[in-house]
Amino acid sequence: MNAFDHKIGGPLRAAGLDILQVNVGLKCNQACIHCHLECSPAREELMDRSTMERLVDLAEAARPGLVDITGGAPELNPHLKEFITALTDRGLAVQSRTNLSAMEEPGADDYPEFFAEKGVALVASMPCYLEENVNRMRGERCYASSVRMLKRLNEVGYGRGNGLTLDLVFNPGGPDLPPGQECLEKDYKRELFARHGVVFDRLLTITNLPIGRFLRMLEEQGRDREYLDLLDGSFNPATVDGLMCRHQVNVGWDGRLYDCDFNQALKIGTDPDAPDQLADFDLAAWIGRRIATGPHCLGCTAGAGSSCGGAIEV
Repeated sequence: MNAFDHKIGGPLRAAGLDILQVNVGLKCNQACIHCHLECSPAREELMDRSTMERLVDLAEAARPGLVDITGGAPELNPHLKEFITALTDRGLAVQSRTNLSAMEEPGADDYPEFFAEKGVALVASMPCYLEENVNRMRGERCYASSVRMLKRLNEVGYGRGNGLTLDLVFNPGGPDLPPGQECLEKDYKRELFARHGVVFDRLLTITNLPIGRFLRMLEEQGRDREYLDLLDGSFNPATVDGLMCRHQVNVGWDGRLYDCDFNQALKIGTDPDAPDQLADFDLAAWIGRRIATGPHCLGCTAGAGSSCGGAIEV
């Protein structure tokens, strides 16, 4: 057992398959300083149509509660609309993550209407309600673009309590744990409405894990050891049952299977007894598998806990 497994008292094992999380590519119109997958405009990795077709068949057979689409910027994959349509036509619930500004890219400007038509829930990255903080993390003009897109999403019905869900995501700008999710949500709702008339459903707080660009930033600042100590010292055993890796399968852009998006970034494979290729997926083997863990997992068990669905304890 590694240090994390010792921390939780034994190996971590899966408990079911509630979420099928699909990374449709690493290409992105941004290069955020906290991106664990190191996505950028220079990345060319994109999921192809045949892999998406196999995923539709898998989802139809496994019937997860949610198909969670991520990237990169999913909107930059030319097959995304076909993929979503095939999933929703089979009665599957679909959620897509977005950095908002990607929907202002050429050829992607009709996505707000498309998402609304298909009933896709949206999870939008919005690391702060203050312009200077967002632009520092994501690049100049990103804040203005994000606000314009949030207004468009509100116009087509998102965030208004009518079934078109719009959640926002907060990431800390430095080596700190997120503040309380409920309190910060109140701040976001107050400030975004007062400043821009924007409304949304929930705020999700996600801890930055010490991998990818964020780890390099910490190393450059000489704060990597400090951050790892913070995560270790903030370990919360009550978060373990709710860890996202215990309830999902993560599929990389190339069809490889992972326990979570962070393990995908680190290229940490799955339990040898659970096939790691989409073509060999076996539901019985996946449920109950031993989850591959490491020191980065402390980020998901620190404080209130962290997952792609926000804080574990609220």
